[in-house]
Amino acid sequence: MIDINEWCKIYLAALEKTFGERVWFVGLQGSRGRGEATETSDIDVVAVLDELSETDIRTYDEMLDTLPHRELICGFLSGKSELLNWEPSDLFQFYNDTKPLKGSLDELLPLLDADSVNRAIKIGLCNIYHGCVHNMLHEKSVEILTGLYKTACFTLQAIQFEQTGKYISRLSDLSAALDGDNSEIVQTFIALKNGQKADFDAMSEKLFNWARAFLVNPPG
Repeated sequence: MIDINEWCKIYLAALEKTFGERVWFVGLQGSRGRGEATETSDIDVVAVLDELSETDIRTYDEMLDTLPHRELICGFLSGKSELLNWEPSDLFQFYNDTKPLKGSLDELLPLLDADSVNRAIKIGLCNIYHGCVHNMLHEKSVEILTGLYKTACFTLQAIQFEQTGKYISRLSDLSAALDGDNSEIVQTFIALKNGQKADFDAMSEKLFNWARAFLVNPPG
């Protein structure tokens, strides 16, 4: 199992050597940030520079090629100004799911009002609904279905936050805090992520009906 703390030290050292004082923020997202990773989980890192050029993108790519476990590295690279002008509904999950390694994302907080949370929920539900229909008719892909269940978990985090004011990061804790179909949606994603064989038709229909119900009768 990768020692993510040691890996992050190597990553930070390489990033600071490459970009110096231009590094504004560094963070870790996803299952490794939540402490729920498996051996094959992505290393989902966030790097925000003072600004970002096409040359910086190439330089960052070359830097990543020098790091261990390059095949697992993914994540977000941006300039600071672009991030501060990002769609707030995207920033809600971005802020709450990012474990800081260097710097702070607190400059984003004024953007994360009730409307941004509500938009995050609505956009998530619309994307899930459309994605389910499209996937059931055309691609019929378990990988896409797994991604839609992942989006549903993000949407449930936002719904839970809207209703309680508390953001629950760990999926196991989120499932425990929910009940009925909501908890089952999270449990299904955890199972799919851990390699459980998918019942494509049943899982697709379940997620479709869940998203449709929330769209017709919005939470809150």
